[in-house]
Amino acid sequence: MSPLLEVQNLSIGFGAEPPVVSSVNFTVNAGGTLAIVGESGSGKTLTCRSILRILPAAAQMRSGMINFGVNASKQELLALSANDIRDVRGSKISMIFQEPMRSLSPLHRIGNQVSEVLTLHRNMSLVEAKKDVLAMFERVGFADVDRAYRSYPFEMSGGMRQRAMIAMAMVAKPDLLIADEPTTALDVTTQAQVLGLMKDLQFDTGMALILVTHDLGVVANMADNVVVMNKGRIMESGPAAIVLGSPAHGYTKRLFAAAPMIPEIAQPADPILQDDPILKLSNVSKTYVLRAGGWRKTIKVHACKDVTLSVQRGKTLAVVGESGSGKTTCARIALGAEQPDAGSKIIFQEDKSGVPVSVNEMSRAEKIAFQRQAQMVFQDPYSSLSPRMRVEQALMEPMEIHEIGTKASRWDKAAEMLHWVGLKPDMLKRYPHAFSGGQRQRLSIARALTLDPVLLVCDEPTSALDVSVQEQILNLLEDIRDGMGLSYLFISHDLAVVARIADEVAVMRQGVVVEQAPPETLFYNPRHPYTKALIAAQPEPDVNRPIDLDKVAIGAGSSASWPEKYRYEGANAPDLIQIEPGHKVRCNV
Repeated sequence: MSPLLEVQNLSIGFGAEPPVVSSVNFTVNAGGTLAIVGESGSGKTLTCRSILRILPAAAQMRSGMINFGVNASKQELLALSANDIRDVRGSKISMIFQEPMRSLSPLHRIGNQVSEVLTLHRNMSLVEAKKDVLAMFERVGFADVDRAYRSYPFEMSGGMRQRAMIAMAMVAKPDLLIADEPTTALDVTTQAQVLGLMKDLQFDTGMALILVTHDLGVVANMADNVVVMNKGRIMESGPAAIVLGSPAHGYTKRLFAAAPMIPEIAQPADPILQDDPILKLSNVSKTYVLRAGGWRKTIKVHACKDVTLSVQRGKTLAVVGESGSGKTTCARIALGAEQPDAGSKIIFQEDKSGVPVSVNEMSRAEKIAFQRQAQMVFQDPYSSLSPRMRVEQALMEPMEIHEIGTKASRWDKAAEMLHWVGLKPDMLKRYPHAFSGGQRQRLSIARALTLDPVLLVCDEPTSALDVSVQEQILNLLEDIRDGMGLSYLFISHDLAVVARIADEVAVMRQGVVVEQAPPETLFYNPRHPYTKALIAAQPEPDVNRPIDLDKVAIGAGSSASWPEKYRYEGANAPDLIQIEPGHKVRCNV
């Protein structure tokens, strides 16, 4: 059978530099799925953008042919005129981009943006286009299609915006869909549902799919064939079952070895009974009052409610949940950056013999002293460092604010922290843009360590990183915790990462903790339907272990649809009850 898309000897470069994509060859069959796998900078996105001829202006197509279509309809895309390739885009080939908020106009309603595809490429009237768009919105899972049609992008969650992008790409029924990291910004349960949706749409329409990703679990669930890229070249390619099951190239093996996975545990370990908390949150609630439109009309939003957590000294407590679950709000309250509702208690005890202090009742001077002991590592390594400050300035600034040491001793401390995070002191004169994402996250960690804290709050510190870089950062965090005797409050939505680093796991949903246990117990014997959904939604790099979408749909759905033991409506959640030593579940007794 003749392939639908054939890429031959593709090379792309910039200026006089060596090519960033070199001698790339692959094919995609009609109805088939090809996954292009690689880390950031491997050339996978440039390769896919070349198919639609939407490369940056400075990029040079140095060689190659891209044939699209079968038999008499075959076209060489690189030879088409500007008008002819414009007819191909969106009509025969569509693309879903990585960040939906950047791909959608903030000034136009979602329905108008999706309808535009049909009015441009299918010559439909607005009435006809709206009818097809509403049908596609229903197909991609919008509960209220009319509301979705009228909404602006900023009125939707990340998962809903990504569904809108899928609808925009699919509404014209293209022959080929290119999906560039379509689920990277999504929570695991939303990711599972979006992947299931894409497979269903592909089955219904018979389109071909190119999936660009660094997540091997996504590859195992979606791909027929795999291309592994590194530094612009193809390292390995072949059927997914063979490449995933028995990788031959050393780079592919290293990439797969770095992929985090929920461990297979034969039996739960006995909980470690320790009661030496460095930080304790008791009955913490936070309510925001928002305007809902109209004069003086307000609504109350409960970001978290009656949360009780304890970070044991020298250990890692992981708080897991999706966007909007309240985990980051709890972290900000723990650091004194947010004031909780009345009745909440946050107690910090620097050392075992020290005097406990109430974080939410500190004076300004006490809070400044507390901030030396508790620091935060943020999610995005690109925005957490000022682009106008050299590394030495960024690392020395916290010591200057707290008036610690002399200029020379601050510089020495900054150099020492760079050594701790695996970087060299000669990098102090550079600006952040000279570093990769993984190196920037190391710099963020080094900055947090310059004040010699005893507690680190890590807010999704690896979610923006490739799997091999993620592995390095997790190793680094473990080494620092053990070497410096630190305690971690670790925020994440990725249970595979949590399984690697945590001593205790608290699962949050809609502002409340629904289950809490050591990872060995939680993964061996999850009880709550939402915990089961998070575990089921975690994609694994094994073609024989696909995502259980039915289990995901139950746990990630409305709490009113859960089994009666766990069911509740509104804010009337049942109590968090200990069902075995060290294992708590929110359920009705």
